[in-house]
Amino acid sequence: MCCRYYVDDETPEMAEIVRDVNSSPLLKKWGDDRELKTHGEIRPADVAPVLATDRNGAVSVFPMKWGYSGRSLLINARVETAAVRPSFREDWVRHRCIAPASWYFEWEHFQDEGGRVRTGNRYALSPAKGGMTWLCGLYRIEGGRPAFVILTREAGDGIRFIHDRMPLILPEDVTEEWIRPGTDPEALLDSALTDMKFEKR
Repeated sequence: MCCRYYVDDETPEMAEIVRDVNSSPLLKKWGDDRELKTHGEIRPADVAPVLATDRNGAVSVFPMKWGYSGRSLLINARVETAAVRPSFREDWVRHRCIAPASWYFEWEHFQDEGGRVRTGNRYALSPAKGGMTWLCGLYRIEGGRPAFVILTREAGDGIRFIHDRMPLILPEDVTEEWIRPGTDPEALLDSALTDMKFEKR
């Protein structure tokens, strides 16, 4: 799963994204309710820069709240079931997005001697070959303002000791295709990056 990620706005890619999101007219819709976070640790319910298509089909940057509202905040969706679950199936087809990150955080999960699941060290993870971490997600409009969830999948072999789930991460050259509404998202899943580098944080 993914419940924290980090944005470093000093990298060239993020600096451009931050510049674009700061000029988004959608910022007015948030008003003083929530502060836009463009640097540091991003947590559930934060408003952060997210890539999606605009009304003309062009890729744009929008300020979106992390999490679908409901009885509890939904922050993740399983890629294996998103196409059929009522909460996500329409967005799986029409409303896909990318949350740009420098890395994401995960806590080590293990069973103690009594069989109870415990959490251990926190790790920062990002693609082994370097570059940005493009977190795939879905979005919807809630009360005139966009909210997003991050898709998760089975973890790669090299990081399964930390957690059995990880975010769906695509290479940069596939991100625009992922966002495009006419794309079949299933066709892109084999491009997912699962080879991660990691360090304790």
